[in-house]
Amino acid sequence: MAQLRASVNNPEQITRQAGEFFSQPDAEIRDWLWTFNGSPPKVLSLSSTPTRMRDVPGRLWLLEDISERKLAELALQHSSAQLKEQTIKLEFALKELQHTQVQLIQTEKMSSLGQMVAGIAHEINNPVNFISANLQYANKSIQELLYLVQLYQQSYHHPNPSIKAWIEEIDLEFLAADLPHMICSMEMGAERIKQLVLSLRNFSRLDEAAVKQINLHEGIDNTLLLLNHRLIKGITVSKQYGDLPLLQCYPAQLNQVFMNILSNAIDALFEQTEQRDKRIVIQTERLTENQVSVRIQDNGSGIPAKIKDKIFDPFFTTKEVGKGTGLGLSICYKIIEKHGGKIVVNSDIGKGTEFVITLLVHLDGKG
Repeated sequence: MAQLRASVNNPEQITRQAGEFFSQPDAEIRDWLWTFNGSPPKVLSLSSTPTRMRDVPGRLWLLEDISERKLAELALQHSSAQLKEQTIKLEFALKELQHTQVQLIQTEKMSSLGQMVAGIAHEINNPVNFISANLQYANKSIQELLYLVQLYQQSYHHPNPSIKAWIEEIDLEFLAADLPHMICSMEMGAERIKQLVLSLRNFSRLDEAAVKQINLHEGIDNTLLLLNHRLIKGITVSKQYGDLPLLQCYPAQLNQVFMNILSNAIDALFEQTEQRDKRIVIQTERLTENQVSVRIQDNGSGIPAKIKDKIFDPFFTTKEVGKGTGLGLSICYKIIEKHGGKIVVNSDIGKGTEFVITLLVHLDGKG
């Protein structure tokens, strides 16, 4: 036994097997493996069954050299491990490729948006400025004409029948009272267009591709203004702003994060079937000297737990074909990551969803 133990590389196993054999001498033995030292090592498979010949007890032993089979199994295991390792590397490379693709799409989208907004702002601002300037002149002229009509009425108390008929036809009294209101509403409309163009420019921040210090609340407010046409359909927005310092960031990119998350919140509220008030709550808070948080909550239907961990993956979407690319939240994640921050989602089915964004006040980490 000592010589056998010295020639094998699994002596403990053989010792245990020998103990089992001597404690149960009539037991069958199946596929005991003995591995002998060498290059390559030899592997023997031992099987034995008790027998009797002419009333003399004995055992029938079968020894099989399975070295080649074991070597093949080891080679297969090694190949399988290598294949698994390569698969992991390929999956990682695929994710990196997808993230790179997302960044390229993001860069191209922002570039296209900048060019589009520049063109829109230029094309709209020129006629709006012309209208605004002429409205002021028109208002002054109308007031003068109305005053002239008033003087005529005071001087000629009995106009001829044709003038009297025309006064009744145009309802002069109503016209004189309504014209100033019409001009005022037109001026307000022109000013509204100016504000929308300004908000669009501020949202895209065409001239601010570099890092800037901005008022985070202005970025959120500009985004809400651009989404106002969707918010007026029975959605209440509650803004609970804290006292935040100016934030160092890439303004256009952060605005895109707010646009994506708020748009998703609006979609979730429109998709819910329960009859309840639709609500979005936006909270901001200074956490530390160099850290702030933005929380955007909705009381929509919520995100199922089984897909919550996937929502930031590139090209993952739960929306119908044609209604979503699956890139919005992935882009948000990369933008926040670029700013040294974090974005997490909390959601309960039937209660709603909350996105929590943590951002640095100073990108270099220095207060």
